[in-house]
Amino acid sequence: MRLFLVCCVVVAAGCGQQIGDSCIVASDCAIDGSRVCDNSQKDGYCTIAGCDYDTCPGESECVRFFAGGFTNKPCGSNTDCSLDELCSLNDVCVPRSAETRFCMKKCGSTSDCRDGYECRDYDLMVSHGGEPVLAPGDTLDAADAQNFCASAPVT
Repeated sequence: MRLFLVCCVVVAAGCGQQIGDSCIVASDCAIDGSRVCDNSQKDGYCTIAGCDYDTCPGESECVRFFAGGFTNKPCGSNTDCSLDELCSLNDVCVPRSAETRFCMKKCGSTSDCRDGYECRDYDLMVSHGGEPVLAPGDTLDAADAQNFCASAPVT
């Protein structure tokens, strides 16, 4: 009986705790509150909000998203934008206040993601949103962009 209880505890502790797992409430992701459930994504997404380039667990990458649509001035780098803006992958300046960050599951292909999700490579980041948060001074290009699992757009 004791062995059965130990096995149940071990199995329960391992369920729903990885970045990218489905969830309904935050406690599905981590009982200690260290992870949240992003219900804006299909079937929920266990994540850590407000991350930085070096703060996500090893299986994940810190990714920034910009809320809203912007028709701001074109840019080639952050130096083309004002101090309260960033240059997005779409090469337009966007307000820093529109940025949200989440740890997202790393992937090599869509088969690494759960149903209804895509493995966003550089081209999908440009067309569907999201981009890795880099260390200060680093630049993002198609060759070295870390792919991540995110909800696939409904077609």
